[in-house]
Amino acid sequence: MPLSVAELGRLSSSQLEIELRRCCGAEKWVAALSRRVRDASPPRTVDDLLASADRCFAELEREDWLEAFGHHPRIGDRESLRRHFATTADLASSEQAGSRSASDEELSELERLNRRYEEIFGYIFIVCATGKSAAEMLALLRARIENEPQDEIKIAARELRDISRLRLRGLTQP
Repeated sequence: MPLSVAELGRLSSSQLEIELRRCCGAEKWVAALSRRVRDASPPRTVDDLLASADRCFAELEREDWLEAFGHHPRIGDRESLRRHFATTADLASSEQAGSRSASDEELSELERLNRRYEEIFGYIFIVCATGKSAAEMLALLRARIENEPQDEIKIAARELRDISRLRLRGLTQP
């Protein structure tokens, strides 16, 4: 059940951090946004909260992004979603709804390219999958696998920010 931004600020510190961690697994981001939510002049609206979250994202570095990437299942990997990401499975499952109708061929290709992407970049392919079909995600994966590492980390970080913003919106109500 979504909370108001004020209710979010009244959660215990540990519960607030649990909820924020479901949105983004970077501990630096969780700590920074938690402080902002509990500040003397906390965000009052969802838009204020998102702006605060964006400022916290701007403070993150490569290691923080990699930490956060580790909290996401591979696109199309339903077994990983069930087994290892129980705390965010409800979120990731709806985000990856486009992969539910994927053909066996598309899922196999997603799996193959995900492994290749990981070999090249050292982390899983991160994409804001909400509203995207398996074919669209495959096309993005094929295109991004050709990126230079210094460019791809920035793209993956923006995608993670977008995922986290969607999750924050889902956590809160206007």
